[in-house]
Amino acid sequence: MTGRYHHAAKSLTNPPGNPLRQFMMACLMLTGLVACGSATVGGGYNATTPTNIFETQLFDQLDSQVVVIASVNLGGPSRNYLEKREMFVDAKVQDYLEAGGYEVRPQREFSQRWNNAVLIYGDPIDPTTGRVNQKSFIQIVQAVRDQLRDQTDIGSIVFTDIIEKEVYYEQGMNRVTRFDGVTRKPAIQGAGSGVTSEFDWSRPVAAATMRVAGVNMDLGRIFSGEGGMEVTDAVDTRSGTAFVRRRDVLENENHIDEGIAIAFHPIIAMKNWPGNP
Repeated sequence: MTGRYHHAAKSLTNPPGNPLRQFMMACLMLTGLVACGSATVGGGYNATTPTNIFETQLFDQLDSQVVVIASVNLGGPSRNYLEKREMFVDAKVQDYLEAGGYEVRPQREFSQRWNNAVLIYGDPIDPTTGRVNQKSFIQIVQAVRDQLRDQTDIGSIVFTDIIEKEVYYEQGMNRVTRFDGVTRKPAIQGAGSGVTSEFDWSRPVAAATMRVAGVNMDLGRIFSGEGGMEVTDAVDTRSGTAFVRRRDVLENENHIDEGIAIAFHPIIAMKNWPGNP
């Protein structure tokens, strides 16, 4: 998941209008997966549950359930403290796909071809700004796709991004925040005496969301979805008045599992999906 890039389109090959630009500008995508049911249980209806995109026509045309998880983002690079957990989260995604009936090829099938293409076209990420050179990215994606299609039995590419958003805690006695289908209580961190009555709960806090996307071997979008995982800021009990970065970012496996399940629904049906039935 290191250094990913954000876009979406119907096809990289011959889309209408501006051909390759549309791929970079659209929403994210994902592989074709069947609704095999998930062991992850949601917490009831949640109004923030995303409406994931599912292209049924392209899904129905898939003739392979062999997938590979990309080693790059579709969006910009993840924050450093999120990037450290990317391999672990990708492993959880692989387990989830395999439980849904998919064959997941080793990530090196993608990463080796990506690295070789970078030597030819250049690194599409500016290491200083994190910005993506769209021309280089498109060339590399096409080169990797061509090799995967010609040299492997892989039928879909899965992209996984850990993105960060600003969320807010609800006012009142029940301090929770709801985002992207999940409900989370505040994390407490520090050795102080607790939260003061002057604590400003109205300020935004950072939260990590799983974004998944997939394309077929024509680079047509099949699916894109998001699912909340956890708040990455904690209440600092040393000051009692501020939020600080958590030391245990994305270490709660249940939170990760829930976010993955929401992000993949309805391609893999989530038990007690928190969206509106």
